[in-house]
Amino acid sequence: MSPRDKIHRLLRECCDELLAYVKEREPLHHNGWVPAAELKENLDLKFIAVPKTGTQYGKTGWVFATFARMLEDDGRVEYKFEGNRAFYRSTQP
Repeated sequence: MSPRDKIHRLLRECCDELLAYVKEREPLHHNGWVPAAELKENLDLKFIAVPKTGTQYGKTGWVFATFARMLEDDGRVEYKFEGNRAFYRSTQP
């Protein structure tokens, strides 16, 4: 397996874990919509995205956003933005 394929396989495994956690949290929320902030915080998916010599803006949710977008592109989660909050829920039982 090529390095690219290995990395993409690992990214998909991370997406699978995120999806499993979304499904676990859905029963606790109205209509299954889980706040993105809760997912990021509970899974500690906030990281600094620039080199140490770059301008630091603190930890952000870019890792979570990448995984969530991959799941959305695959049709495995739905996204909604309400007020100033983002929410996700699974599309599969």
